[in-house]
Amino acid sequence: MTSQPTLTQAENGPERPGGPGGPGEPGSGLQAGLKNRHLSMIAIGGVIGAGLFVGSSSGIATAGPGILLSYALVGTLVVLVMRMLGEMSAANPTSGSFSAHADRALGPWAGFSIGWLYWFFWVVVLAVEATAGAKILEGWMPTVPQWGWALIVMVVLTATNLVSVGSYGEFEFWFAGIKVVAIAAFIVVGGLAVFGVLPGVDSEQAGLGNLTEHGGFLPNGAGAILTGVLLVVFSFMGSEIPTLAAGESEDPQRAVTKATNSIIWRIAVFYLGSIFVVVALLPWDSQSIIDKGSYVAALDSLGIANAGQIMNFIVLTSVLSCLNSGLYTASRMAFSLGERGDAPKAFARTTRHGVPRTAILVSVVFGFVAVFFNYEFPDSVFLFLVNSSGAVALFVWLVICFSQLRMRKIIQAEAPEKLVVRMWLFPYLTWAAAAVIVFVLGYMLTDTEHDGRTTVLLSLLVAALVLVVAFAKQRIVARKALARKGAAQ
Repeated sequence: MTSQPTLTQAENGPERPGGPGGPGEPGSGLQAGLKNRHLSMIAIGGVIGAGLFVGSSSGIATAGPGILLSYALVGTLVVLVMRMLGEMSAANPTSGSFSAHADRALGPWAGFSIGWLYWFFWVVVLAVEATAGAKILEGWMPTVPQWGWALIVMVVLTATNLVSVGSYGEFEFWFAGIKVVAIAAFIVVGGLAVFGVLPGVDSEQAGLGNLTEHGGFLPNGAGAILTGVLLVVFSFMGSEIPTLAAGESEDPQRAVTKATNSIIWRIAVFYLGSIFVVVALLPWDSQSIIDKGSYVAALDSLGIANAGQIMNFIVLTSVLSCLNSGLYTASRMAFSLGERGDAPKAFARTTRHGVPRTAILVSVVFGFVAVFFNYEFPDSVFLFLVNSSGAVALFVWLVICFSQLRMRKIIQAEAPEKLVVRMWLFPYLTWAAAAVIVFVLGYMLTDTEHDGRTTVLLSLLVAALVLVVAFAKQRIVARKALARKGAAQ
């Protein structure tokens, strides 16, 4: 049982090997290279993943118009979790975000475990997104093989991240900007068509009747809402990125507060708004939704020329944005682990521009290895990697819940003025969110049709292995501390 950390430890980090000021943090450290406009766009674009464009089709086919309730349920859960994370991060902005908070609130084993699991999740995502982007680029320019495009994309974005955090922020500003403009235009154009006021377009299929006329709002029953939750929950991963990036901004507390307060409208507009437009433009059981993808099918129904290529460009932008942010996020988590002595000290070394070069290179090397597995062993090794990292999002959210339960008491007791963001109805909503996450994990164990059971079991296996390493490391550290204490006496 770990002793409860003081707020001083929460601000400066626990006194562990490699902590701030220790041997793991040579050089200048991370620098405040992200501008307010970078953070604003990272916050807005971070919640719009490529999974929204690509993965929504299966959800609509499974739950019908009721998929809106699935998105609303997951969106509400994300809002609550982000509120908890915002409370802790506004009081103590750090590049380690929830991993650092878990370290301080629950103990080193928690910070170690969730940090490495999160890093593992993002290096696998690098491979998934690099391959998805390469497929689109190969379709446009087939003279370059798919593996060549994957290599080019990874090299370019690695170089971007190695220059400075400002270059990452600038690229992400434009990537996210394109996504935001595209989805906003889709909602406006589609919304006008739904209500029959779009000039020059006569869409016979569009109308609010699509929500109820094809078997009802819940054509496959209420249980399909929960199945829909399983299919859409992972498209929300990335909403926590602004709290990691805030540590490298000019005003971290303001950045975290702004990102936390805006999460509600971001999810309402970009997720619920765009999915509402899709299911109102087309009957949910339209074969084109499965064949072409939900957004392409919706654009096609309006007679928009080259709808598929337009959506390919938007998806490619989302893929590049996810790759860019994934590499940034994985490297900053590795940096934080190195800072706290949970990873090699070299991970916490930075260049004179404040870039954790080693953490970036190690992350991208593992990403390249995962890309290789994707091409050589897609149905064995790579499938294992994807499934074994699939439930990490839910593990992260659960750890955030338990960390906030403890950190609130610490901050309230020692520095209540730091509670500039407060979780609503504490602790009841925190416990409710944790219960919902546990329920979703349990429900996934009953899902054999969409590999939910496999994903949870393999993710739990990897988590158990990481926990074993964490507790073993903690025991070794404790023994060394006792040995030093005995030698000093």
